[in-house]
Amino acid sequence: MAKRKGKAGKTATRGNRSRGVSALNRKKDRAIRGEIPYSTVVRLAQYLRILERLQAVGTGKISSNELAREAKVNSFLVRKDLSYFGEFGVRGVGYEIKSLIREVRKILGLNRERRVILVGVGHLGRALLSYKGFAEEGFRICGLFDSDPAKIGTRVRDLEVRSIFTLEEFVEYDGAVEIGIIAVPAFSAQFVANTLVAVGVKGLLNFAPIPLTVPEDVITVSVDLTTNLEVISYYLSRR
Repeated sequence: MAKRKGKAGKTATRGNRSRGVSALNRKKDRAIRGEIPYSTVVRLAQYLRILERLQAVGTGKISSNELAREAKVNSFLVRKDLSYFGEFGVRGVGYEIKSLIREVRKILGLNRERRVILVGVGHLGRALLSYKGFAEEGFRICGLFDSDPAKIGTRVRDLEVRSIFTLEEFVEYDGAVEIGIIAVPAFSAQFVANTLVAVGVKGLLNFAPIPLTVPEDVITVSVDLTTNLEVISYYLSRR
């Protein structure tokens, strides 16, 4: 679940539905201000995976109905999601996949590299490091941090594990970082979040099973693996 303080990101206003340039600009402005539902952003990422998979097998065009079937949603929702950001495709023809991929990647901010640091180089942290999808989508893990003296100074995938207490020095020397991945136990997650925010990190991916308190301008997405398993267990127990 993603947390964004305040009302931004939870609702979207419907602007003038005219097809002029001004209407398109209003849609872009809404996206920039964060007035797009979180569920829409999640589905955009899902659409992108589908489009890239179809492009890889040589598919050139796709209709909203076909994209909806692949995403397991209705076609109205596909069109609504995309309409927040402008006009894509041609009625009766559909979308050119190559062009739509380019536009969706731009919307998701994937048209540039984003620097990421990982805090917590335990089993989970090392598993995340082995995932190739981060780099393929432009998320470059440029720093590893931990508080365990036994891990500090070691190297994992050509990166040196540094002390969390040297994070400010790292940022000053190596450059700003946009995203921090928190893969530490719950009892230290808030301290890590505070440390990341203090050096200017504006996006947190939190794997610790605890909600974080962060400033309004910091975006936090939490992934609680145990809670997700418990939800599955709940539904399985009622079959």
